[in-house]
Amino acid sequence: MKSAYELAMERLEKSSPSSQLTAAQKSQIAEIESMAKAKIAEKDLFLREQITKAIGSGDYQSAQQIEQQLARELRAIQADAEDRKAAVRKAH
Repeated sequence: MKSAYELAMERLEKSSPSSQLTAAQKSQIAEIESMAKAKIAEKDLFLREQITKAIGSGDYQSAQQIEQQLARELRAIQADAEDRKAAVRKAH
């Protein structure tokens, strides 16, 4: 007897079959993720340093603006990486 989870997974597989990725695609996706993590770390390090300097000088408004910039840039990097990974998945 199958569990509810197994039945749900079977229905999901019927409605939207999962595609098997090739080794090359997996490698490309891993490279995209690695590059995105590196870019995120670089932006985070640089802008957090700027935030610390702004707070240290008492410029809280500037610190808040830099925090917002950091959030925007991190979202943009993540969105770009997801778009690139989706393109690799579709190139089957």
